[in-house]
Amino acid sequence: MPTASLPMYDLPELRPAMAALWAGIARSLAREGVAEVPATLVHDAPADELWPAPDLLFSQCCGYDLLHGAARGLRPLATPCYRAPGCAGPHYLSIVVVPEDSTAARLEDLRGTVCAINSRCSHSGMNALRALVAPLSRDGRFFATVEVSGAHSASLAMVARRTAEVAAIDGVTYALLARHRPAALAGTRPLCRTANAPAPPFATRADAPDELVLRLRTALHDAFADPGLATARDALLLDGLEILPLSAYARLEAFERLATRHGYPELA
Repeated sequence: MPTASLPMYDLPELRPAMAALWAGIARSLAREGVAEVPATLVHDAPADELWPAPDLLFSQCCGYDLLHGAARGLRPLATPCYRAPGCAGPHYLSIVVVPEDSTAARLEDLRGTVCAINSRCSHSGMNALRALVAPLSRDGRFFATVEVSGAHSASLAMVARRTAEVAAIDGVTYALLARHRPAALAGTRPLCRTANAPAPPFATRADAPDELVLRLRTALHDAFADPGLATARDALLLDGLEILPLSAYARLEAFERLATRHGYPELA
């Protein structure tokens, strides 16, 4: 049986809304004649294991992973538009946070501090922040150390505990936590924002035939237009879809090139 997942914003609080959205997509796929459609989404499985799987039907991946990581080679279907502060159409950004009582007023004030990132292959947590910091770096360094937390929520917890003094948090994650789990933001405050970039796309396996891709896109559009799914879309901050070519995600590599031009190829 094929698998489906939505790992990018898979907060337990959002799973009923995700289940409702997927049920709508699955109904449309069945109407479109797709024979095998998973009834439920896969949760709590590592995304880097889900994405390369030969039975993948539907997922969502970080654009940077799409270019460089475990999602490399996936076929983008459509890019969601999010109703979160700073998001514009199919583009999103990251919120740079510091401890609530931090005296930092500018990014420059964080030189020599500890930075938390969710992953070395994350655009929102690493790549966007690297580009923001690059012009301030000296001899390839800016922070004292960079710690990998494993998740944006874990990075926030590190900043709140002051085991890290700065982190870049996916703006959609930040807005979802503010709405559904505000305690996760306690002890932190926003300092600034990164530049925007194409949001994490919905995707399917690389060798998916064109006919299946068309049916998946039709199912997505049906689910986003279904008034019965408005509550689920609102809970997930989903506001629309755009079909972006893979080349649109070259914007993320521009962040990387900017950092390299400043002699700062690695967040450090």
